[in-house]
Amino acid sequence: MKSPMPLLLVTVFLNIAGFSLILPLLPFYGTLFGASSFGVACLFAAYSLGNVFGEIFWGRRSDVKGRRPILIFTTGCAAITYVAFAFAPNLAVAIAIRILTGFFSGTFGVVQGAIADITAPEVRAKNMGYFGASFNLGFAAGPAIGGLLADPSLGAAGFRLPILAAAGLAAGASLWSLLVLPETRHEQSGLRPPPSYAEALRYVGSHPMLLRLLLIAFGGIAAFGSMEAIFGLWTSANFNWSTREVGLTFLCVGGAGLLVQVFCIGPLVRRFGEARTIVGGLFVLIVAVALPPVIRTPAASVLLMSLLMVGHSLAFPNAGALVSRTTPRDRQGSVMGLNMASNAVSRIVAPPFFGWLFGVHPDAPYFACAVLVVLMVPLAVQVVRLRDQELGK
Repeated sequence: MKSPMPLLLVTVFLNIAGFSLILPLLPFYGTLFGASSFGVACLFAAYSLGNVFGEIFWGRRSDVKGRRPILIFTTGCAAITYVAFAFAPNLAVAIAIRILTGFFSGTFGVVQGAIADITAPEVRAKNMGYFGASFNLGFAAGPAIGGLLADPSLGAAGFRLPILAAAGLAAGASLWSLLVLPETRHEQSGLRPPPSYAEALRYVGSHPMLLRLLLIAFGGIAAFGSMEAIFGLWTSANFNWSTREVGLTFLCVGGAGLLVQVFCIGPLVRRFGEARTIVGGLFVLIVAVALPPVIRTPAASVLLMSLLMVGHSLAFPNAGALVSRTTPRDRQGSVMGLNMASNAVSRIVAPPFFGWLFGVHPDAPYFACAVLVVLMVPLAVQVVRLRDQELGK
């Protein structure tokens, strides 16, 4: 095979399918431990807390040791943590296990670094779009499997089969990386010291466009992650939905993202450029998070949650592509890891806050998210201007 890109995409699919399989279960699994809306949101946030450390640590190590051995080890360890999660005895232990799962799953910066290793800058947005498509395909398959396999009427035992299925997908990703995936980083980088994250932070801070892109990603991921955490609670309160309906909704959500990544990203980037596509994606996000409390029907909720993924898919693969294009090759792992870690930080601080807002009023998280995304629009417009200046327009 001339390019390992398809093999990388299979790795992404298996990894994200295992992660997303758990998502529709968490609001219902958390209530078995007596968790409030804040406690359920903390289950979501715990994964991202581990992700912060994982993205920074594994991205940095992959610059030195190579992408393949890191992916083999981390996905294998993630499989073990899923097994432990299936048998968690209480909320505190479940949260601790979710932190470990997040740490060993914090490898999307590694995968993006691998894509950058094998991709010329002029086609990086296209390949990051394929990354997003694989992500969304896994995101569509995982929740559907989880929602259909779960049986809340059996109590904790009714959640073990889907969680163990997530463990199987993570183990499959590890085995795939071991048997099939080639190494993409061929420099003798093991002879040099690991890149300094202080340097990576200074590098990001010295580039106005990079800094704004990371801030946009921070706010947008916070909004998207919070809606993931709140959706099951909100639809349960409004429509009496269970894991089945939520899982099938996430199937539609992932499918919408997949269609955008495969059919829309390339033409839109060619016509408008990455920066303007980011602006358009943010406006789609605003509509998607502002309308559910206004149009309070099951069909509208499915449609608008899918639209949320459309906006997310338009904005953030292009933000990642611009970050990558502005970053030297020898810092790809560390800077992309820093970018993913910043996304994870947003998933830590936002879901518990919006979970608390849900306890104040179930509709409050939606309007607060709309305000948050509105605040990102001026930054995105500035990115358009900076990009135009860079291209001499």
